Amino acid sequence: MPLHTGNIIADKSYDYANRIVKAYKFLKFKQKEYIMSKQLLRSGTAVRALVGEAEFAQSTDDFISKNSIALKEANESVYWLHLLHDNEYIDDSSFDSIIKDAKEIVAILVSIIKKSKEQKQSSSKERKLIKKEKSLN
Repeated sequence: MPLHTGNIIADKSYDYANRIVKAYKFLKFKQKEYIMSKQLLRSGTAVRALVGEAEFAQSTDDFISKNSIALKEANESVYWLHLLHDNEYIDDSSFDSIIKDAKEIVAILVSIIKKSKEQKQSSSKERKLIKKEKSLN
């Protein structure tokens, strides 16, 4: 049963992790590629795990940190996909499909992190303003 939550990044990164597992099986058993495929498996599946951790973050900083690590893992998986494709372990059509998903996840994570940082900064300024107003009264 799919682990879909209604959370766009959680659902997309779960589907991506499943595609990565299937790619790993193909690379390992059909293409006999063991090293890069293992790196792809590790980085590609870590994204959803980290997004899941971020859902239960203890603070805004923790949320940003977990999503930032997820972004790093997603970006790393893009690297391994390119390397595997450039060395002819992955054909063009398979590559084009999965790289599109990977880049979409990267873009979503960048947006989440950016918005979270902006909200944190805005919230911090608001708290300082309230504190200043209280000290003046």
